[in-house]
Amino acid sequence: MPAYDERTALVVVDVQNDFADPEGNLSVPGGHEIVPRVNEEVATATAAGALVVYTQDWHPPDTPHFEKDGGTWPVHCVRDTWGAELHPDLVVKGDVLRKGGGGWDGYSGFSIRDPETGEVESTGLAEHLAERGTERIVVVGLATDYCVKETALEAVEQGYAATVVRDAIAAVDLEPGDGQAAIEAMAAAGVTVE
Repeated sequence: MPAYDERTALVVVDVQNDFADPEGNLSVPGGHEIVPRVNEEVATATAAGALVVYTQDWHPPDTPHFEKDGGTWPVHCVRDTWGAELHPDLVVKGDVLRKGGGGWDGYSGFSIRDPETGEVESTGLAEHLAERGTERIVVVGLATDYCVKETALEAVEQGYAATVVRDAIAAVDLEPGDGQAAIEAMAAAGVTVE
Protein backbone atom coordinates (compact mmCIF):
# COMPACT_ATOMS: atom_id res chain seq x y z
CA MET A 1 0.00 0.00 0.00
CA PRO A 2 1.41 3.44 -0.89
CA ALA A 3 2.48 5.79 1.89
CA TYR A 4 0.57 9.08 2.04
CA ASP A 5 1.40 12.45 3.57
CA GLU A 6 0.72 16.13 2.89
CA ARG A 7 3.16 16.07 -0.08
CA THR A 8 1.28 13.21 -1.75
CA ALA A 9 -1.83 13.43 -3.94
CA LEU A 10 -4.20 10.60 -4.77
CA VAL A 11 -5.59 11.05 -8.29
CA VAL A 12 -8.78 9.04 -8.82
CA VAL A 13 -9.21 8.70 -12.57
CA ASP A 14 -12.63 8.53 -14.26
CA VAL A 15 -14.55 6.24 -11.90
CA GLN A 16 -17.78 7.06 -13.74
CA ASN A 17 -20.89 5.10 -14.58
CA ASP A 18 -20.10 4.65 -18.27
CA PHE A 19 -16.79 3.00 -17.31
CA ALA A 20 -17.44 1.48 -13.89
CA ASP A 21 -21.00 0.20 -14.23
CA PRO A 22 -21.64 -3.01 -16.22
CA GLU A 23 -24.49 -1.14 -17.99
CA GLY A 24 -22.22 1.76 -19.01
CA ASN A 25 -21.68 2.66 -22.67
CA LEU A 26 -17.95 1.91 -22.39
CA SER A 27 -17.99 -0.50 -19.46
CA VAL A 28 -14.54 -1.63 -18.34
CA PRO A 29 -14.46 -5.33 -17.39
CA GLY A 30 -14.22 -5.43 -13.60
CA GLY A 31 -14.58 -1.65 -13.36
CA HIS A 32 -17.24 -1.81 -10.66
CA GLU A 33 -15.13 -4.28 -8.67
CA ILE A 34 -12.34 -1.77 -8.04
CA VAL A 35 -14.59 0.86 -6.42
CA PRO A 36 -14.26 -0.53 -2.84
CA ARG A 37 -10.47 -0.71 -3.28
CA VAL A 38 -10.37 2.88 -4.58
CA ASN A 39 -12.41 3.93 -1.53
CA GLU A 40 -9.81 2.30 0.73
CA GLU A 41 -7.12 4.44 -0.90
CA VAL A 42 -9.29 7.56 -0.48
CA ALA A 43 -9.72 6.79 3.23
CA THR A 44 -6.01 6.16 3.75
CA ALA A 45 -5.02 9.29 1.82
CA THR A 46 -7.42 11.62 3.60
CA ALA A 47 -6.46 10.23 7.03
CA ALA A 48 -2.83 11.09 6.24
CA GLY A 49 -3.63 14.64 5.09
CA ALA A 50 -2.97 13.93 1.41
CA LEU A 51 -4.76 15.77 -1.35
CA VAL A 52 -7.42 13.74 -3.18
CA VAL A 53 -8.42 14.83 -6.69
CA TYR A 54 -10.89 13.18 -9.06
CA THR A 55 -10.93 13.38 -12.85
CA GLN A 56 -14.18 13.14 -14.78
CA ASP A 57 -14.73 12.74 -18.52
CA TRP A 58 -17.27 15.38 -19.48
CA HIS A 59 -17.90 15.21 -23.23
CA PRO A 60 -20.38 17.16 -25.35
CA PRO A 61 -22.94 15.06 -27.26
CA ASP A 62 -20.97 15.51 -30.50
CA THR A 63 -17.18 15.35 -30.59
CA PRO A 64 -14.49 13.98 -32.91
CA HIS A 65 -13.56 11.80 -29.92
CA PHE A 66 -16.64 9.63 -30.62
CA GLU A 67 -16.84 6.96 -33.32
CA LYS A 68 -20.08 8.44 -34.70
CA ASP A 69 -18.18 11.70 -35.35
CA GLY A 70 -15.05 10.09 -36.83
CA GLY A 71 -13.24 9.10 -33.63
CA THR A 72 -12.40 5.85 -31.87
CA TRP A 73 -14.88 5.50 -29.03
CA PRO A 74 -18.59 4.83 -28.59
CA VAL A 75 -20.53 7.74 -27.11
CA HIS A 76 -19.65 7.89 -23.40
CA CYS A 77 -19.57 10.26 -20.43
CA VAL A 78 -21.73 12.89 -22.11
CA ARG A 79 -22.00 15.84 -19.73
CA ASP A 80 -25.07 15.98 -17.52
CA THR A 81 -26.00 12.32 -18.15
CA TRP A 82 -26.03 9.26 -15.90
CA GLY A 83 -23.02 7.86 -17.76
CA ALA A 84 -20.87 10.89 -16.91
CA GLU A 85 -21.73 10.83 -13.19
CA LEU A 86 -19.16 9.51 -10.75
CA HIS A 87 -20.07 5.98 -9.64
CA PRO A 88 -22.60 6.20 -6.78
CA ASP A 89 -20.51 3.94 -4.52
CA LEU A 90 -17.37 6.06 -4.98
CA VAL A 91 -16.41 8.10 -1.90
CA VAL A 92 -15.75 11.67 -3.09
CA LYS A 93 -13.59 13.71 -0.71
CA GLY A 94 -11.86 16.23 -2.93
CA ASP A 95 -12.07 18.40 -5.99
CA VAL A 96 -13.36 17.05 -9.30
CA LEU A 97 -11.60 18.17 -12.48
CA ARG A 98 -13.61 17.69 -15.66
CA LYS A 99 -11.90 16.99 -18.97
CA GLY A 100 -12.98 16.77 -22.59
CA GLY A 101 -15.78 19.30 -22.18
CA GLY A 102 -14.91 21.19 -25.34
CA GLY A 103 -14.87 18.03 -27.42
CA TRP A 104 -11.17 17.49 -26.81
CA ASP A 105 -9.52 14.17 -26.02
CA GLY A 106 -8.81 13.86 -22.32
CA TYR A 107 -6.80 10.73 -21.67
CA SER A 108 -4.39 12.23 -19.14
CA GLY A 109 -5.68 13.89 -16.01
CA PHE A 110 -3.11 16.62 -16.70
CA SER A 111 -3.91 17.65 -20.26
CA ILE A 112 -6.45 17.65 -23.05
CA ARG A 113 -5.75 17.59 -26.78
CA ASP A 114 -7.73 18.93 -29.71
CA PRO A 115 -8.32 15.80 -31.84
CA GLU A 116 -8.20 17.85 -35.04
CA THR A 117 -5.29 20.29 -34.49
CA GLY A 118 -3.29 18.40 -31.86
CA GLU A 119 -3.17 21.51 -29.66
CA VAL A 120 -2.64 20.61 -25.98
CA GLU A 121 -3.98 22.48 -22.93
CA SER A 122 -3.80 21.90 -19.18
CA THR A 123 -6.79 20.53 -17.28
CA GLY A 124 -5.67 22.52 -14.23
CA LEU A 125 -4.44 19.44 -12.37
CA ALA A 126 -0.76 20.45 -12.47
CA GLU A 127 -1.59 23.88 -11.12
CA HIS A 128 -3.78 22.38 -8.39
CA LEU A 129 -0.97 20.05 -7.31
CA ALA A 130 1.62 22.84 -7.38
CA GLU A 131 -0.52 24.98 -5.04
CA ARG A 132 -0.32 22.17 -2.48
CA GLY A 133 3.41 21.52 -2.94
CA THR A 134 2.74 17.98 -4.14
CA GLU A 135 5.80 15.82 -4.81
CA ARG A 136 4.29 12.35 -5.17
CA ILE A 137 1.20 11.08 -6.95
CA VAL A 138 -0.74 7.85 -6.49
CA VAL A 139 -3.04 6.95 -9.39
CA VAL A 140 -6.10 4.68 -9.22
CA GLY A 141 -9.20 4.29 -11.39
CA LEU A 142 -10.15 3.59 -14.99
CA ALA A 143 -8.93 2.53 -17.40
CA THR A 144 -5.45 1.08 -16.99
CA ASP A 145 -4.59 1.13 -20.68
CA TYR A 146 -5.78 4.68 -21.39
CA CYS A 147 -6.48 7.37 -18.80
CA VAL A 148 -4.63 5.74 -15.88
CA LYS A 149 -1.56 5.10 -18.03
CA GLU A 150 -1.53 8.57 -19.58
CA THR A 151 -2.02 10.27 -16.20
CA ALA A 152 0.83 8.29 -14.61
CA LEU A 153 3.17 8.84 -17.56
CA GLU A 154 2.50 12.58 -17.63
CA ALA A 155 3.03 12.75 -13.86
CA VAL A 156 6.53 11.33 -14.36
CA GLU A 157 7.17 13.72 -17.28
CA GLN A 158 6.26 16.60 -14.98
CA GLY A 159 8.74 15.45 -12.34
CA TYR A 160 6.47 13.70 -9.86
CA ALA A 161 7.22 10.36 -8.25
CA ALA A 162 4.24 8.32 -9.46
CA THR A 163 2.71 5.11 -8.15
CA VAL A 164 -0.16 3.09 -9.60
CA VAL A 165 -2.09 0.74 -7.30
CA ARG A 166 -2.53 -2.40 -9.38
CA ASP A 167 -5.60 -3.76 -7.60
CA ALA A 168 -7.35 -0.37 -7.84
CA ILE A 169 -7.28 -0.17 -11.65
CA ALA A 170 -8.90 -2.13 -14.49
CA ALA A 171 -8.24 -2.26 -18.23
CA VAL A 172 -10.47 -1.89 -21.29
CA ASP A 173 -8.27 -4.40 -23.20
CA LEU A 174 -9.55 -3.48 -26.67
CA GLU A 175 -6.80 -5.86 -27.76
CA PRO A 176 -5.99 -8.74 -25.41
CA GLY A 177 -3.04 -7.79 -23.22
CA ASP A 178 -3.41 -4.00 -23.55
CA GLY A 179 -3.71 -3.64 -19.76
CA GLN A 180 -0.55 -5.63 -19.09
CA ALA A 181 1.30 -3.73 -21.82
CA ALA A 182 0.22 -0.46 -20.17
CA ILE A 183 1.55 -1.63 -16.80
CA GLU A 184 4.86 -2.56 -18.42
CA ALA A 185 5.06 0.80 -20.21
CA MET A 186 4.40 2.66 -16.97
CA ALA A 187 7.02 0.65 -15.11
CA ALA A 188 9.55 1.24 -17.89
CA ALA A 189 8.94 5.00 -17.60
CA GLY A 190 9.65 4.97 -13.86
CA VAL A 191 6.14 4.57 -12.45
CA THR A 192 6.02 2.32 -9.39
CA VAL A 193 3.33 -0.35 -9.76
CA GLU A 194 2.23 -1.71 -6.38
